[in-house]
Amino acid sequence: PPAMSRRVVRQSKFRHVFGQPVKADQMYEDIRVSKVTCDSSFCAVNPKFLAIIVESGGGGAFIVLPLAKTGRVDKNHPLVTGHTAPVLDIDWCPHNDNVIASASEDTTVMVWQIPDYVPVRNITEPVVTLEGHSKRVSIISWHPTARNVLLSAGCDNLVILWNVGTGEMLLALDDMHTDLIYNVGWNRNGSLLVTTCKDKKVRVIDPRKQQIIAEKTKPHDGTRPIRAIFVADGKIFTTGFSRMSERQLGLWDLNNFEEPIALQEMDTSNGVLLPFYDADSSIVYLCGKGDSSIRYFEITDEAPYVHYLNTYSSKEPQRGMGFMPKRGLDVSKCEIARFFKLHERKCEPIVMTVPRKSDLFQDDLYPDTPGPEPALEADEWLSGKDAEPILISLRDGYVPIKNRELKVVKKNILDSKPPPGPRRSHSTCDSDFSQPALEEVLEEIRALKETVQAQEKRISDLENKLGQFTNGTD
Repeated sequence: PPAMSRRVVRQSKFRHVFGQPVKADQMYEDIRVSKVTCDSSFCAVNPKFLAIIVESGGGGAFIVLPLAKTGRVDKNHPLVTGHTAPVLDIDWCPHNDNVIASASEDTTVMVWQIPDYVPVRNITEPVVTLEGHSKRVSIISWHPTARNVLLSAGCDNLVILWNVGTGEMLLALDDMHTDLIYNVGWNRNGSLLVTTCKDKKVRVIDPRKQQIIAEKTKPHDGTRPIRAIFVADGKIFTTGFSRMSERQLGLWDLNNFEEPIALQEMDTSNGVLLPFYDADSSIVYLCGKGDSSIRYFEITDEAPYVHYLNTYSSKEPQRGMGFMPKRGLDVSKCEIARFFKLHERKCEPIVMTVPRKSDLFQDDLYPDTPGPEPALEADEWLSGKDAEPILISLRDGYVPIKNRELKVVKKNILDSKPPPGPRRSHSTCDSDFSQPALEEVLEEIRALKETVQAQEKRISDLENKLGQFTNGTD
């Protein structure tokens, strides 16, 4: 009969994706992962560094390790320790691999420049501190395409957008959320936000117009936290709980928010599912805090739209999870995702691979992907411009760029007032202090900075050598 000729198995190159933990010597051991109860992922990675929120007496701290520094972490390894209360979220800047932002219970957001060498002492001075929240800040997220635009969301139900390059607040989205904000996500070009909230609503917000353009009440009936992210074509993917406390996933179309495109039950477990999405393969990975597995699904235009692929299972529950951007993966091994799973005292990378026989570059697995160059400046974005991410090819692998300094130029409030009287010339100070003299001073400061950095590196090298001689004995 003709029914027999129907394809039983869906064709997809991702049907056989499998996950594998790295070998024991490729893990990061002896890290005191934070025990704060917060649904953040506690971990952020990029092609250069791994950052993890750690236990810290009194204040708040996170550790930054060069990606290659696997094995046991020295107990005296420097931390980033500027916050006066626990750190709740960290996020690497997508346009500068040496810049990371942290959000804390102390109500501030701090932005840090991380040197390429391992510093000798703790990093205590942020490049800029952003103050505007009145309660703890539990969410931060960089804009995907505009330089230096950072979003923060706090327990004051407020979402703030900052220009990190000037240290000023660009926009404050207040009166939109009536309760605690669970998560915030950007769409691909950063023109829209999706948020989930304790008031059981998912909202899609145009941040520059400061208006809610779509919202859905109770996409999942249960009372536990909901998460939402944008996936391809502006659709929205959610995780939540049914009335019977079963974990669910949902796929929604903005233009018809009433009915889900897909709604699937998974299991009964009370861990919130953190979704990680890879736009290049249309795969969404679900990692529950406290689960010991990662489930993954492919999202397509064919029913049932969200297709279960497989589950990576292990014995140990995860405390948090980092997700490597595409440009940090090993294309020669057909790696399509890499997770950094936090245990109580270690971090274990898990590699997701598509099995292929050939050693050649598999261009169907690696379409051009967002690179480290921003497509817009902060003020262009604020004025209403949008731009898609600037893409790069991974054909020859990605080589991280040398440290680029984040310069913060605080605007002088006096600049915005017109000068008194009819004189509009700005040359008043030239007579006292000529341009060449200023250049000279700046040059001298630059030279001093380089000397200090070289000395820091030398001290660090000597300490390492000394450590080898004394072999761990004090």
